[in-house]
Amino acid sequence: MVRRVAAFPLEPEAPLVRVARPVRRRRPPNNWRAAIADTPAWTYDEATGQYYLHCFLPSQPDLDWSHPPVREAMHEVLRFWLARGVDGFRVDVVHLLGKDALLADVPAEVAGLPQVVLNDRPETHDMLRELRRLVDAWPGDRMLVGEVYLLETERVATYYGRQDELHLAFNFPPLYAPWEARAWRRHIEATAAALEPRSAWPTWVLSNHDNPRHRTRYGGGEARARAAAVLLLTLRGTPFLYQGEELGLSDAVVPLDARRDPGGRDGSRAPIPWEAAPPHGWPGAAPWLPFPPDAGAHSVERQRAEPGSMLHLYRRLLELRRALPALHAGTLRLLDAPASVLAYERAQAGTRVIVLINFAAEPVRVGGVRGRVLVGTDDPAGRPFDGTLSPDEGVVVQPNG
Repeated sequence: MVRRVAAFPLEPEAPLVRVARPVRRRRPPNNWRAAIADTPAWTYDEATGQYYLHCFLPSQPDLDWSHPPVREAMHEVLRFWLARGVDGFRVDVVHLLGKDALLADVPAEVAGLPQVVLNDRPETHDMLRELRRLVDAWPGDRMLVGEVYLLETERVATYYGRQDELHLAFNFPPLYAPWEARAWRRHIEATAAALEPRSAWPTWVLSNHDNPRHRTRYGGGEARARAAAVLLLTLRGTPFLYQGEELGLSDAVVPLDARRDPGGRDGSRAPIPWEAAPPHGWPGAAPWLPFPPDAGAHSVERQRAEPGSMLHLYRRLLELRRALPALHAGTLRLLDAPASVLAYERAQAGTRVIVLINFAAEPVRVGGVRGRVLVGTDDPAGRPFDGTLSPDEGVVVQPNG
């Protein structure tokens, strides 16, 4: 079933903006910094003689959510889309809703950081409870997923509330993890420790529009990108796929004079190659950005025709995830394994599978695991598993017994 989720921006160009009290001197109200442009988060408006706040670009003024009419206006935005049948909202930089009413300076030791990574206000949680009550009261099964760009999982966890704020929250620390088994083991443990006491459901994401694609970050090889697919789609929680990672795309090389994004994030935003031959399914005017490398080989058309392609690997993993309660709803238990291997058991209602991912560029043997491969990064399903993992190989194993 296709789920319809509306993007809900919190830094729009809108008439309802946060405006600082009038000042006699043209000096920003505090030392907050904006993201993307690395400038003060305040711009002086000549017409009013006031500064306005923008935690991103000056063309994106922040709304003043402490003002009840603003909150009600934004609630009407949700009602508008809910009435049209959307299943939920992806709420942009949701932790920026509440602001310090005193507009106090941030401490000197963090004064150079953008406010987006520092703002974590108690007022935000009451605002989220209002949104949750609105969404939960609507007929049907609706959902709020929030972009909480705080780089400690313990802080992200607070935005679930006690199951009365966000349904899901993006957890970004794992996105920045290196391709190392021990690093991922630590993130899995930290996520469980932070979320399980709240009965909160985890999320996992490897790529998005704000960061280089994970294939690029992990070194560019297809074998590693395939192993990352096994990781993402077998962890306990909800995986989020960024368009194009199911094709194994890496970042496009975008010349300086072709860049459109002020934050330099164009590489991961390159157009999807739908067809093998240029212009890759984009007739008419050329796309604004160049295509990713090897666009023809990574096109949807080419990969649909190749049973062993990355696209079909994602499809096999998703089919297995839907079919096995152990994968879509089961527990996760980390297992002992060689240093280069991440190993965990997924179990539910008496059934279990074991996931093994070799993060190394050389083969490795895993003791004590024998069975049948249900899905592997590059092998057909059904082959016996004897404990040997190839370089950058990931497998989902139905263990013997």
